[in-house]
Amino acid sequence: MPDFVTRFAPSPTGRLHLGHAASAFHVWQAAERAGGTVLLRIEDIDQTRCKPEFTKAILEDLAWLGFSWDGPVRIQSEHFADYEAVTHDLARRGLAYRCFLTRREIGELQAKRGLPPSAPYTGAPLPAEEEARRLEQGEPFAWRLSLEAARADLGERYDQLAFDLTTPDGHHEIIKADPASHGDIVLSRKDTPTAYHVACTHDDALQGITHVIRGRDLEDAAHIHVLLQALMGWPQPIYTHHDLVLGPDGKRLAKRFQSKSLASLRADGLTPQDVRRLAGV
Repeated sequence: MPDFVTRFAPSPTGRLHLGHAASAFHVWQAAERAGGTVLLRIEDIDQTRCKPEFTKAILEDLAWLGFSWDGPVRIQSEHFADYEAVTHDLARRGLAYRCFLTRREIGELQAKRGLPPSAPYTGAPLPAEEEARRLEQGEPFAWRLSLEAARADLGERYDQLAFDLTTPDGHHEIIKADPASHGDIVLSRKDTPTAYHVACTHDDALQGITHVIRGRDLEDAAHIHVLLQALMGWPQPIYTHHDLVLGPDGKRLAKRFQSKSLASLRADGLTPQDVRRLAGV
């Protein structure tokens, strides 16, 4: 296996924009400097927002930018059974529980605890008879990872959780992980077969990813990912979080802000070199 394996993993919820291009340039440049390889993964677990036509458009945009990748493209929606197996394994080990609370009910419970609704939520499984009754009635639930059970399972290793954060210019720093800041994270819901955190860490381990390069908007995710990696016995990649491309209003570019797509820039006559210059990479 190469010493440096990274991936580019967009979600096909719309056309790629300048921010995605910047991230892609960061990924491929890092691999080129290290003599490593880049894998392409389509993270289309959101079955409501992700569309096959956007996946096709992603491949077209990356080809136009001049990027190539090693091996076949991994399409996450084709592997829901793999991610479900992870959740079931955690549940079998007593590390995950069914949570039947709605967002409103969690907010009310947090208020009773003197906490804001956005505070990290921690809970516990229902008594067996109550859980069975709700399941029989077909009530929806989410699988949640129990932070308390995870801490007990790892013992002293929990307090030692950390990850290697490397800046784009190569500076290394060991960051102490803080999974508690996220509470009992959701592993899956009735309407979402798996959560990003499960699918991402599973595939990083499966594909032998040694370096994860992504935007600063995802830097908090590493605190959750190192916990899942420790619980599942998966290797831990080195993380790099690059700066985001900001629009004229100072906000990061995103599809939901209707940032101009790469296809539109291409139609306007811009070249891949123009896009790289605009991305500042």
